[in-house]
Amino acid sequence: MTQRRQRNRKRSQRRAIYCPVHGTCLTSVSQKHPLYASKAEQLQQRGYNRKRALTVIAGYGTIPLVGEWLEAFWCEDCQESRWYHVRKSEGNVYQVTLAPEHLWLHASGVILPTGNPSAGEFTRRQARQTQFNGIKDFRRIG
Repeated sequence: MTQRRQRNRKRSQRRAIYCPVHGTCLTSVSQKHPLYASKAEQLQQRGYNRKRALTVIAGYGTIPLVGEWLEAFWCEDCQESRWYHVRKSEGNVYQVTLAPEHLWLHASGVILPTGNPSAGEFTRRQARQTQFNGIKDFRRIG
């Protein structure tokens, strides 16, 4: 076999991530949003003992969770895209579940669905507006 053929065989293949409902191959439609842990309980759920989890969180504050992220995928059978919590384990085996809401609070690079907590109500209302009302928005109350 020539050296070129051997090189091509070593090229990485498409990730084998399948729809949990239909079992068909999913197509990614977003970037990966890595997850992190900020509480000892989160590390305990992933196999750390209590003492080690408390020590790690006390020392670092937040810990990136290696091999876990949120990502949106398109399913041909479902005909829709959904956000999934993806876990990569040994041997490039992927475990995919629908992303629960609480995981969004522990993901990097995502926008909170409730909006920026430091923004006021007026700013949120203005951001949602699709039309410009000019001076009418600045009416005096009372």
